[in-house]
Amino acid sequence: MDPQTVLFYIFSALTIASATLVITARNPVHSALWLVLSFFSAAAIWLLLKAEFLAITLVLVYVGAVMVLFLFVVMMLDINIDKVRAGFWANLPVALVVAAAVVLELFLVIWHSFKGVRVADAPVPPPGVSNTQALGRLIYTDYVYPFEIAAVVLLVAIVAAIALTLRRRKDTRYNDPSRAVRTRREDRVRLVKVAPSPRPDVTQPAAGGQETVR
Repeated sequence: MDPQTVLFYIFSALTIASATLVITARNPVHSALWLVLSFFSAAAIWLLLKAEFLAITLVLVYVGAVMVLFLFVVMMLDINIDKVRAGFWANLPVALVVAAAVVLELFLVIWHSFKGVRVADAPVPPPGVSNTQALGRLIYTDYVYPFEIAAVVLLVAIVAAIALTLRRRKDTRYNDPSRAVRTRREDRVRLVKVAPSPRPDVTQPAAGGQETVR
């Protein structure tokens, strides 16, 4: 067994173990940190497969941006862990069935795609062309339409997520610049003429030294 195969098995075991701890950890912060380790292990596997661009993209985008956002959300929100885990065991049978179906589908796809194919038989970029250049040519030539469709789907998902989370509060005050420009003096100040009230009639002092007012 060559060193590359040994490293592949080591990083694969780390990826599987960390992914398992992601869904079994009781603390959400620990779960996010285990997910970071799984991303790093997957990036190492891609480096072994000579996919440097995908490896560095996984580290920079997911570990450097997405996971930091997850940690900010988890640390800033007051999440009731007991309430979140209230229906965990009730949904466990359905989750196991879905997980088994996903694992079976992945196994069938990988077994059908890589049956009888060795790593040495994998396509190699031509001399003078890096892995990143070959990937860019492949995406923007042979798979340009699926790439554009995926981009449109992601754009629609982003717009839908913003629309679903957008809530307008009734107690929020805001200024409309167009209405403020068209404002006239009569709209802001209104002069009201108030009739003077009559003075009360003061009579002679009554008995006991008090005055009566009509």
